[in-house]
Amino acid sequence: MAGAALLLGLAFLGSRLLGAARAVVIADQYGATVELDAFWVAMRLPDLVFQLLAGATLASAFIPVFARVLGERGDYAAWRLASIVLNWVLIGTIALSAVVFLCAHWIVPALAPGLGEDSGVQEAVLADAVLLTRLLLLSPILFAVSGMLTGMLHARQHFLLPGISPMLYNLAIILGALLLPAHLGVEALVIGVLAGSGAHLLVQLPALTAVGARLRPALSLRDPAVREVLRLMGPRMLGLAAAQINLIALTFFGSLVGDSSISALNFAWLILMFPVGLFGMSLATAIFPTLAERAATGGAEAVEWMVSRALRFTLFLTIPASVGMLMLRDSIVKTLLEHGAFDAAATQLVSDALLFYSVGLFAHAAIEILSRGFYVLGDTRTPVALAIASMLTNLILAAALVDGMELRGLALALSVATIGEAVLLFALLNLRLRGRLGSRALLTSVGKTVLAAALMAQVLFVLLTLLEGEPRFGADSPFALAVGVIGGGVVYGAICLILRHEEASALLERIEQRLGALRR
Repeated sequence: MAGAALLLGLAFLGSRLLGAARAVVIADQYGATVELDAFWVAMRLPDLVFQLLAGATLASAFIPVFARVLGERGDYAAWRLASIVLNWVLIGTIALSAVVFLCAHWIVPALAPGLGEDSGVQEAVLADAVLLTRLLLLSPILFAVSGMLTGMLHARQHFLLPGISPMLYNLAIILGALLLPAHLGVEALVIGVLAGSGAHLLVQLPALTAVGARLRPALSLRDPAVREVLRLMGPRMLGLAAAQINLIALTFFGSLVGDSSISALNFAWLILMFPVGLFGMSLATAIFPTLAERAATGGAEAVEWMVSRALRFTLFLTIPASVGMLMLRDSIVKTLLEHGAFDAAATQLVSDALLFYSVGLFAHAAIEILSRGFYVLGDTRTPVALAIASMLTNLILAAALVDGMELRGLALALSVATIGEAVLLFALLNLRLRGRLGSRALLTSVGKTVLAAALMAQVLFVLLTLLEGEPRFGADSPFALAVGVIGGGVVYGAICLILRHEEASALLERIEQRLGALRR
């Protein structure tokens, strides 16, 4: 698990760094404008199409069943299962994309009713959003295939090329924004997305040979394993639909706040997803195939230790990240985004959203771990029910807070709903595991993490106070960001080691081993 987690961590780091670079380039080239708002609106429906079918298949349905069939019935049966699921996912994605293509001129205006209204170009911007949506519907078809290939490779413990594929996707968007003619406007981003989707697929094809894949044009639904995948997909589709509705709600209410609001919310979201992907998704993705194998052979007791350890390590990294992002948000946004077409007013909007997004950072990452604990136990209904409850909470809070708090209220609504979902996931999974998940080890680890993060926050407050008012090194400067990240990290790590934090000691030991191996 450690080697896979390290490889995926490096891959996610590369992908997130390129993702951050993508946000920087988009901000520089387009700023936070109503035209860019149209692009973000256009991304919503293709993302929904992909998540409903391919996304619903991978984590909760395909990988656990594929792992079990591989162990019990061998390679031939496993690859036959993979072929049938892949073919049906591709057919379903094409069909759903066609429906959305035909109905886009009705659906898109309903997603963002206030798009372009403030600047008086609503009709033209909505027409652009419809066109961009239709163009982007090729991407979920490509991602449906590449996503399924990623699931197959992960199930066979092959992580390198699937880890590279998101980097190529981000790189294609960056190159599209930088190299294509300026008169194309946001259409250059669309070309980058489509090229990146193709690269995401093509780079994984050589790995199929390495793992002995034998895919074929099979569509039979008679195999019990295929029917099990379909059964597990159903609830997960509802859960992913709920997650996408959360993002659609941000788009809907953001369009009513005013022009540039959708872009500001999306830029803040991209910044938030950097640590979530690095510390939550990478570890969850790495442990999931092993969890599935252990669940297939040993049941609940076999997965309890791994889920607990992964959760402790995720919280060890993301709780201080939440605190640091909250306190350093102004310097983060200004350093990364405020140049080119991105002005100080846009910086303030993004910083306001990031303030309340950061509150829920640790919860987003914890959900990645906890939900997979349910999936490997064959329970997709519980996390789905909680995702739907979280979505409803978010919608109610967003509607209640948007008038008084505008973007900040939308970000706060999502964070509160996400924290509630994470807490309930933990409570119910702990109950499912007969109280073993909420062990003394977990409580001790989280207690030490919170204490160290609180002391780190005090140090950051002092540093930022000292820098306040400095003409060149103010609290929102790149210097403040560097001092905050390095100083905060050193203080947090030192306090954790003083407290004999198990995760800190394990991480330090792992680093020393890697350095020792390099010296040899």
